[in-house]
Amino acid sequence: MAWNEPGGNSNNQDPWGGKRRNNGDRKGPPDLDEAFRKLQESLNGLFGGGKKRGDDGGSSSKGGGYGLLGIGLVVLAAVWLYSAVYVVDEQEQAVVLRFGKYYETVGPGLNIYFPPIDKKYMENVTRERAYTKQGQMLTEDENIVEVPLTVQYKISNLQDFVLNVDQPEVSLQQATDSALRHVVGSTAMDQVLTEGRELMASEIKERLQRFLDTYRTGITVTQVNVQNAAAPREVQEAFDDVIRAREDEQRSRNQAETYANGVVPEARGQAQRIIEDANGYRDETVSRAKGEADRFTKLVAEYRKAPEVTRQRLYLDTMQEVFSNTSKVLVTGNKNGQSNLLYLPLDKMIQNSSGSNAPVTSSAASGNNTDTAPHVTDQPQTRTRETR
Repeated sequence: MAWNEPGGNSNNQDPWGGKRRNNGDRKGPPDLDEAFRKLQESLNGLFGGGKKRGDDGGSSSKGGGYGLLGIGLVVLAAVWLYSAVYVVDEQEQAVVLRFGKYYETVGPGLNIYFPPIDKKYMENVTRERAYTKQGQMLTEDENIVEVPLTVQYKISNLQDFVLNVDQPEVSLQQATDSALRHVVGSTAMDQVLTEGRELMASEIKERLQRFLDTYRTGITVTQVNVQNAAAPREVQEAFDDVIRAREDEQRSRNQAETYANGVVPEARGQAQRIIEDANGYRDETVSRAKGEADRFTKLVAEYRKAPEVTRQRLYLDTMQEVFSNTSKVLVTGNKNGQSNLLYLPLDKMIQNSSGSNAPVTSSAASGNNTDTAPHVTDQPQTRTRETR
């Protein structure tokens, strides 16, 4: 039995524990129907569609319909205003299309557009984005290598980025793949694996940017990093053997070049020294010949002045020169006409052959005359008879 039916509750209490009063008021929450009715009347009065309580029921129903329509319009206007007002950050830009056609590019700040006739595209144009690519490539010398690289880029023209290409980042990936294969295909394997990576990265960046500019994607490539390339795993061992063989070849070539760089200059130096010695000998011989010729010319002049004296002097000089190259000692005779004595100092000859240069004194007696006894040394001498 319901709590508000007659006789159902002898204490005359509602479910909230409030006792009914004689005037029909109850202690507890108000009636929901009554609260909604009061709210509807307030809105009807606000929009001018409400009627007083004394009017008939038809007029009340008509006013209530106008009120609901007004509420709906207010809600729609609030939703539209909320979606039409937007804020562009400092790092962002927005492109507005009106009736599907480009209208304007909006910078940072509070802005408004008019959907559904307007449509906006907002993107961060200062943040650098990254794209990684890795794949097997065929080099110029027909070797397969795996080349990983990273492309860093940003949006430089939002209008082109939004309107010219359907999926600009997909186009970037495809253009990167094309540029990478072209550059690797025109580079030798050792350049790809060693010091040629920086040059490859520069060429890939240039070619990729040219592709993107041709497509008018609105993307600017800021950096291309080619990471360490390697051979496929299936042929890694054979590839390492080839690398070691090339390193041995390069080392042997460097050693040969080092040896050549040491031998060739030395041989050139020896050849130059021989040439200089020959030139010196030539100059010496020519100068000596000229001196002898000049001496002979002067000697002829002196000989014409005093033939006997000059002849004797030439004889003595010639004998001095001849006997200076022999170890024999010739001792002349005395006044009594004794024959000459040939003296061979054997002990001094042995000493001279061993490199000793000690002086030796020897004497030879001839008759009873001691005045003419010669004094003999280890040096060959020619003595003439002394006259008193």
